[in-house]
Amino acid sequence: MKKFIPVCEPTLRGKELEYVTDAINSGWISSAGKYIQEFEEKFSQYCGVKYGVSCSNGTKAIHLALMAVGIKAGDEVIMPSFTMIGSCNPIVQIGAKPVFVDSELKTWNMDTEQIEKKITTKTKAIMIVHIYGHPVDMDAVLKIARKHNLIVIEDAAEAHGAEYKEKKAGSLGDIACFSFYANKIITTGEGGMVVTNNEKWAEHAKKLRNHFFGEPRFLHQEVGYNYRLTNMQAAIGLAQLERIDELVGARRKNAQLYNSLLKDVPGIKLPVEEPWAKNVYWMYGLVVDKPFPLTMPQLRDELQKRGIETRTFFIGMHKQPAYAHLGVQGDFPNTEYLEKNGFYLPSSSHLTEEEIQYIAKTIKEIYTGQRT
Repeated sequence: MKKFIPVCEPTLRGKELEYVTDAINSGWISSAGKYIQEFEEKFSQYCGVKYGVSCSNGTKAIHLALMAVGIKAGDEVIMPSFTMIGSCNPIVQIGAKPVFVDSELKTWNMDTEQIEKKITTKTKAIMIVHIYGHPVDMDAVLKIARKHNLIVIEDAAEAHGAEYKEKKAGSLGDIACFSFYANKIITTGEGGMVVTNNEKWAEHAKKLRNHFFGEPRFLHQEVGYNYRLTNMQAAIGLAQLERIDELVGARRKNAQLYNSLLKDVPGIKLPVEEPWAKNVYWMYGLVVDKPFPLTMPQLRDELQKRGIETRTFFIGMHKQPAYAHLGVQGDFPNTEYLEKNGFYLPSSSHLTEEEIQYIAKTIKEIYTGQRT
């Protein structure tokens, strides 16, 4: 057993080096080259949609998606409070207003029963986030969206390969956004992608990511951005995509082993998988409560002493000092409960059975009072 188990590492065991070397040897190292187009085409096909627009990271993917569908300053976008700030920053940067919804405590996703009462005349979109790899109940979201003529944006940054009723994340709303950061199920180091079946939105996003060059080239009809992905990054992404079923399968297998080993530890709540869902367990999260004898921070400290790195759950968007100017109103008890009690264990796709057994054994020992 190695002395330190990181919370998450990329699994780079395919043709990543071969494809990157080829990209370098070709001279196409920047934002043009064969790997970009192939990665976009194959990833969008994997998701079950027609168009993919790669970009520099997942946050920029959300920004492109918002702008492509026409979100403007003064518009409102309903979204969960329990998420990472990268989901929300693009809304604020546009000048639109994020309207936060609390989570439910079973899947930790946005509580769909609270969405409709947040809708106003300014609401233009609902952005859901598939938290930690478990999809949102999309039928409920789509019913509300269609009733009120709202666009549904998927933040699927944590949900590569996740499924809702046998349809993949990325194909469940009107437009979707992915991240390929180093800790994601597939990675390009840094990178993101917008996927959609709407050709107009895809073409708009492509122009926005590249300074909105036009005809003639240096005549720009809109303010664009430099959000391009490089050919070298796309080369890594393509190699990762070739093994995505293996990487997703490893995450799910690891979660099943964790579940079997930790299911009887009092006070430890394990992640779920609804009957209609395929959870990809991007991160294997736990919620710690009584009768477990330690608080979540205390348990994390004990695990750290034994070489097991962990990470806390998100702090709600409604509590962010950066958003104090929004004047957020309402209560978010479940988001705050998850923040207080939730954390995730090492979750890399190449985590070994021996490592998982060691982690589970350590948690059990801590429960019985065997501490360092």
